[in-house]
Amino acid sequence: MFFLYQIIITTIVIISPIIIIIRILKKKEHKFRFKEKFSLSTSKKLKSNLIWFHGSSVGEIMSIIPLIKYFEKKKIINQILITSSTLSSSKIIKKFKFKKTIHQFYPIDQIFFTNKFLNYWKPNMAIFIESEIWPCMFRSLNFKNIPLVLLNARITKKTFQRWMKIKIFAKSIFNYIKISFPQNRETNSYLRKLNIKKVKFIGNLKFAENNDDNLSKINSKLKSELNKKKIWVASSTHKNEEIFCAKTHIELKKKINNILTIIIPRHINRVSEIKNDIKKLNLKVACHSNNPSNLNSIDIYIVDTFGETKKFHKFASSVFLGGSIIDRGGQNPLEAARYGAKIFHGPNTDNFKDVYKLLKSLRISKKVNSPKELASLIIFRKNKNTAKIIKNIGEKILKKTIKELDKLIINELKET
Repeated sequence: MFFLYQIIITTIVIISPIIIIIRILKKKEHKFRFKEKFSLSTSKKLKSNLIWFHGSSVGEIMSIIPLIKYFEKKKIINQILITSSTLSSSKIIKKFKFKKTIHQFYPIDQIFFTNKFLNYWKPNMAIFIESEIWPCMFRSLNFKNIPLVLLNARITKKTFQRWMKIKIFAKSIFNYIKISFPQNRETNSYLRKLNIKKVKFIGNLKFAENNDDNLSKINSKLKSELNKKKIWVASSTHKNEEIFCAKTHIELKKKINNILTIIIPRHINRVSEIKNDIKKLNLKVACHSNNPSNLNSIDIYIVDTFGETKKFHKFASSVFLGGSIIDRGGQNPLEAARYGAKIFHGPNTDNFKDVYKLLKSLRISKKVNSPKELASLIIFRKNKNTAKIIKNIGEKILKKTIKELDKLIINELKET
């Protein structure tokens, strides 16, 4: 099975120049730093004591920011490496201006590149976030005796069932993980069945995600315009969900004159398509990147720039989370809830089942099935108690996570 996996990845490597060019043209790839994915580093490695964190994209990276802030202060750690796969996540990391921490793009999961990457960086420990399971990298880490931690691990029922179809291969890969900290009870059960040596449940680290006001301020001019309107936010929307939200806007407009719907699409390369679809409904659209000076006649405001989501979550009292009307398993609702917003979502939230279950029990979230239903439920006043509840849960989970990682890292660095 591993041999077959290698053949598939090698085939992808052969055609990768074409893929890279297409991604650069679509602005999904950095036109200079793409070579990092071939283990050609663009940053300097210090001599010793490097801890490596890897998360796929913005969500995973944001969840570890409180940990990075803590470990930056540890004198025993000389350097922290963060890898990710998306352009947007690299831009987010840059905004924090860390002293010890550098970012690189994650290499292609092929033995030649994974070995080359590890030979250069020589991490003392690798900490992978959530669902990042890479067979070649895990095998390379094991071969070089570099301990591997799976942090805030998340495996859905569908993913577990897929792994079970290749049970022997799956168990051989998960066996490389020294310890895992699952984010929910369901994952906790699946990981034990997948042959991980040690599993310890702490809770979902995303409850403790960073709230940095310096990164989440709307400029005064835009804030002034937004204050004139009744606003709600549709966040991380996918294809067809923007139309759902635009139809919600039409319903709201029947009873509220100064309503403004802010849409933050999951993939901003779809903005032209979204604009055209919404204009067919005779609604007026403005884009954030154009810095519109007046929003009086605007119906839909599309946020089409990276790293802006938090700003608008902080401003809104009602937030609809996408990936839930279509079958994508939903999006993480904690950031918006952390700022006191009422959360709305469609029926498909399997990726964050435990979180939504908790929010529902606290009357923070509500499932909706139609634009008319959503329009009838949207509110324009924040709930301060929501923010306190999320903060208290997050602080406890963060404290426990730091304690566990601190112990693992210190023990490993003392042995080397």
